Amino acid sequence: MSGTKQDNTRSEEFKRATAGVLRAIAEQPDVQVAFQPGPSGVSGKRARLPLPTRALPANEMARLRGQSDAIALRLRHHDDALHAERMPARREAKDAYDALEQVRVEVVGARHMAGVNANLRAKLTEECESEGYDRMTRKDQLPIDKALALLAREKLSGEPAPEPAQRVLQMWRETLGDSADQALAEMTSSQDDQTAFARASRKLLAALDLAEAESEADPDNENDQGEEGGEQSGQQDNSQDGEGQSQSESESMLGAQPEEMEGEAADDDGSEAEEEAAVAEGDDRPGGPQPRRERQVVDDQAIYRAYTRFYDEEVEAEDLCDADELARLRQQLDQQLQHLQGVISKLANRLQRRLLAQQTRSWEFDLEEGLLDAGRLARVVINPMQALSYKRELDTEFRDTVVTLLIDNSGSMRGRPITVAAMCGDILARTLERCAVKVEVLGFTTRAWKGGQSREKWVQDGKPRNPGRLNDLRHIVYKAADAPWRRARKNLGLMLREGLLKENIDGEALLWAYRRLLVRPEHRRILMVISDGAPVDDSTLSVNPGNYLEKHLREVIRDIESRDLVELIAIGIGHDVTRYYRRAVTIVDAEELGGTMMKKLTELFDEDMEAAWVRAAGERAALVI
Repeated sequence: MSGTKQDNTRSEEFKRATAGVLRAIAEQPDVQVAFQPGPSGVSGKRARLPLPTRALPANEMARLRGQSDAIALRLRHHDDALHAERMPARREAKDAYDALEQVRVEVVGARHMAGVNANLRAKLTEECESEGYDRMTRKDQLPIDKALALLAREKLSGEPAPEPAQRVLQMWRETLGDSADQALAEMTSSQDDQTAFARASRKLLAALDLAEAESEADPDNENDQGEEGGEQSGQQDNSQDGEGQSQSESESMLGAQPEEMEGEAADDDGSEAEEEAAVAEGDDRPGGPQPRRERQVVDDQAIYRAYTRFYDEEVEAEDLCDADELARLRQQLDQQLQHLQGVISKLANRLQRRLLAQQTRSWEFDLEEGLLDAGRLARVVINPMQALSYKRELDTEFRDTVVTLLIDNSGSMRGRPITVAAMCGDILARTLERCAVKVEVLGFTTRAWKGGQSREKWVQDGKPRNPGRLNDLRHIVYKAADAPWRRARKNLGLMLREGLLKENIDGEALLWAYRRLLVRPEHRRILMVISDGAPVDDSTLSVNPGNYLEKHLREVIRDIESRDLVELIAIGIGHDVTRYYRRAVTIVDAEELGGTMMKKLTELFDEDMEAAWVRAAGERAALVI
């Protein structure tokens, strides 16, 4: 007992000391420091650090000190307004831009503080080891924002990257190019000036085709366009890079209009050059076929298709990493969500009680035959002329049910949203399994950023027009409907794996989950979708109309909802999904996800119960008549 008390005292002393050092380095004594499960971060004057364990081993202390120092240096050397001036629009570019600025503040701030530099170095090394950088054999396995941050840190600090990252970083160095090297050199010389550094960072992103190059006359012009595009496309940033950016942005606005407008957007997408080519091809024929040829171009743009499905994969979660890593990720998930476990478990127990109550037996009274109703014998004693009353035991109708939980595994879900989604899926599966309701947990993402092997094949084929979807799908089965929860629980930790979350192509993922449900033998099928934004894949949208993926998603949803074979419901995290789905709800904070999931499922089962009672009442009325 005394040992536990000493551990608690030591942990509290460490937290007080760490918070004091953070405020001192940041030179902001009014900063609030909170220790809670989850990743570190800073918002305004509030800093968040992971909750330390009671034992506080040396490596954990070093990591926490490094995270604390990183936050302190950002508070001291970073200006949010200057940073926002050149913020790119695309999500992938934003991540890289933020990572480069974090490198700058850490290098500048630790230049004359050897202890801080050692803490940051220890934190970085631990991250590289835990994320398995030493096991990476391909360049695309390391996310581009992480790669650029490591390369920039080497240049700015003059120190080599941690040993686990050396091999995969060498692959990146060999493919950077002269423009990127020049931008890194400019970033090194301007690291003390945030404005100049941001300008050089944008040059680096432009050299790697992550963002448009800034105009010399108006450096903020591209950013302004990006902000408009971001507002039009909702939570996720649907503006595209390279070819057709302005065109894609204008069409992304049409994605929120009625479907008639979407068709017009597809019609208008053909360029004048394409129309002239179509006319030229028909010059040797009568004038009649020319309109047909033009309509064919429009149809090619409007019909959704994949350029190739050869590289798509449907994979079991356990096949994406080894058993030891899966166990570590599951443990990490449990640690991060200890404080939410109790709240969501209460909601889950409430749902369980509701479901079990629906499955219990009920009685029908005042019948002319059946079991004698002893509770109504008193009225026969009082009035012998009163007829005896009988009752009959009935099974309340509770149709066998399967629930599929389809979780968006895109990069914007990284951090708190995907962690909460994983835990909610875990608790939901456990709860419904107790009630004899089958549960399937699925995830959807892509195998690569910027197109992967599908785009490479398209380039090798000469870049034909209107290629359709240009990325390799990855559909993940975390828990199959017939698999018991105890066997699949570790799989849900995979959602926390760094580098797993990439792009999201919602329409095809929804079709995949829907088709899996259709082959199930259960009478009632429920599909719940959790997403934080509209469908985005930069590779696809750069060579197709800007509303290409969104329009396909709308068509899939309309088809599913019109057939009434599956009950479809969606939950949007910070993104308005009500404009897509007939039955949907939007939440602002990921912390609300668990309660919202349980509430919506309870409503669905309550509706089924009410419908059963209405049917039973109708049958009784028919018998009386």
